[in-house]
Amino acid sequence: MRKGRKLEGLQVSPHERERLQEWSRRPKTAQALALRARIVLRAAKGMSNTEIANELRVGQHMVGKWRRRFMERRLDGLVDLPRPGQPRRITDRDVERVVRKTLEETPADATHWSIRSMAKATKLTPNAIFRIWQAFGLQPHRTTTFKMSPDPLLVEKVRDIAGLYLNPPERAIVLSVDEKSQIQALDRTQPILPIRPGLPERYTHDYERHGTTTLFAALNTKTGEVIGECHRRHRTIEFKKFLNTIDKSIQDDLDVHIILDNYGTHKTPSIKRWLLRRPRFHLHFTPVGGSWLNLVESWFSVLTRKQIRRGTHRSTRALEAAIKAYLALTNENPKPFVWTKSADDILRGIAVSYEAN
Repeated sequence: MRKGRKLEGLQVSPHERERLQEWSRRPKTAQALALRARIVLRAAKGMSNTEIANELRVGQHMVGKWRRRFMERRLDGLVDLPRPGQPRRITDRDVERVVRKTLEETPADATHWSIRSMAKATKLTPNAIFRIWQAFGLQPHRTTTFKMSPDPLLVEKVRDIAGLYLNPPERAIVLSVDEKSQIQALDRTQPILPIRPGLPERYTHDYERHGTTTLFAALNTKTGEVIGECHRRHRTIEFKKFLNTIDKSIQDDLDVHIILDNYGTHKTPSIKRWLLRRPRFHLHFTPVGGSWLNLVESWFSVLTRKQIRRGTHRSTRALEAAIKAYLALTNENPKPFVWTKSADDILRGIAVSYEAN
């Protein structure tokens, strides 16, 4: 293969090399500039245009162009020149003013800025505000929630539970257990109008309450199967009954590791005595404020979306029958929720959140 004419290596100062390396490492933004920096860095090593083109998979004419531009204008030669056309009407000062106002002020009549209110306050067009916000990743209309766990054993509990998901013990079963309490049996005050071409399903905004139930559920984290039962109340007595159901459902020669939250009924003296009589059971508590570590919460979310939110039930018994039917369907074709984050990944994300606040 022809390697091309060997050209003299470019002379690059330490400052220029540092800046070129910085540009070349850009993961997403300004990829054109990153490519030009890589071309110049290879030329500085004495590589020919053909060798650079082959390695970077670009044309030789492109390599020659940016080698020449760098020799003529140094670093400035790699930056795109201003294009001809209508001059900018929005100055850097205007952009700074919009960004500063968005971050540091609120309108007098609202809790956050809208595009139109910011346009009115800054005397710019709504389209200009939209483009500025988009460029800086500003979304004043959006909010997210967070909660920092105050648990002093946060690190130990995260490592314990993530370890159970990613590397479960042998001859053992790992169950994610929780209760979905106060599930309401609701019936609409008028018949639901079914879906029609061009029209969604319609129902009245008001409803009649017909009692509540609590679903106790244990998700097998390996298989996706769910052990579940409904109780009208949510006390230690009901939780102990559910533990007995779990005990009867699992073969005697397997250890049982249960992941659950810090609800009071999980830690009563009665439950502790029950556990002492059954040494194969091991409880693993999520951190305070860290119930998102419990995989069964994901299954509850699916249950709510598929069965409860738009369901109509004229009695608590009908609601419980619908939940039992969904449990049976789930266990006919179970699909586990796959946990992918290691404890280090989780703790690193928590650390970033703490630093940000």
